[in-house]
Amino acid sequence: MSRAQQTPPQSPAQGQAAEEVFVISVAAELSGMHAQTLRTYDRLGLVTPARTSGGGRRYSRTDVAMLRRIQKLSQEDGVNLAGIKAIIELTKENEELRGEVAQLRAENEHMRQHSATRGGELVHVPRSTAVVMWTPNARRGRR
Repeated sequence: MSRAQQTPPQSPAQGQAAEEVFVISVAAELSGMHAQTLRTYDRLGLVTPARTSGGGRRYSRTDVAMLRRIQKLSQEDGVNLAGIKAIIELTKENEELRGEVAQLRAENEHMRQHSATRGGELVHVPRSTAVVMWTPNARRGRR
C-alpha cells in the first residue's frame, strides 16, 4: 500500500499532473508533528487541508511545507499560535496585494502602449497643491 494517496481518478488538465496528497498520519510524520496537532491547526485555521467526501483530511505538499513553517515559527522563533495566524494572514494579504500591483502595472503599461499607437500623447499633469475654500454663505451674499 502506498504511503501517499493520489487524488481521485480525474483526468488532469493538459500539462498538469495529479497533485500528491497525504492522509493525516503521513502528513504528521512528514512534518514531524502529532496527528492531533494537525487537527488543532485545522480547527484554528492555520492549515486547512482538502477533505474527502467522507470528511477525511488530505494534506498537499504545500500544506506539509506550511506545517513545517509553523513548527519552525513556534519552536525555534517562539511565536505563539495567534502570532503565527497573523503572520500567515498578513503573508497571504501581501501576496494578493503584490499580484494586484503587478496587474495594475500591466494595465498601466497596456494603456501607455495603446495611447501611443493611437497617435496620442501622454502629458504629465502635475498635481495641484492649491487649496480652494468654498463657503455656502459667500454665494448668498451676492444676491
